[in-house]
Amino acid sequence: QLQFAESGGGSVQPGASLRLSCEASGSTLDYYAIGWFRRAPGTELQGVSCINWNGERITYADSVKGRFIVSRDNPKKTVYLQMNNLKSEDTGAYYCAVVTSKCRVDTQTDFRWGQGTQVTVSS
Repeated sequence: QLQFAESGGGSVQPGASLRLSCEASGSTLDYYAIGWFRRAPGTELQGVSCINWNGERITYADSVKGRFIVSRDNPKKTVYLQMNNLKSEDTGAYYCAVVTSKCRVDTQTDFRWGQGTQVTVSS
């Protein structure tokens, strides 16, 4: 079964940068579009960014455009999220998942969510 492990989070001050990693196991990552999501305390899961299987189609939430960069390395089975100029509103647990072409969680694909990685932005 395809499953994910997120890492790279931390506690930083506003304006700092972090690079998150989403490492897949149990299956090749080559054919899947992958999305990054985050959940702040007391809120629903929010889509952050999506990248298609070969990295040629990328989308970002308006709130992170110009600050976040998503990329992938299929041979390493890893998707990255470079987060720059972090703001307090970026605080939350970040997860990756298989997504559809519309950047929605793909409920038809059998995969296991990771534990997420916590990002806290505070002065």
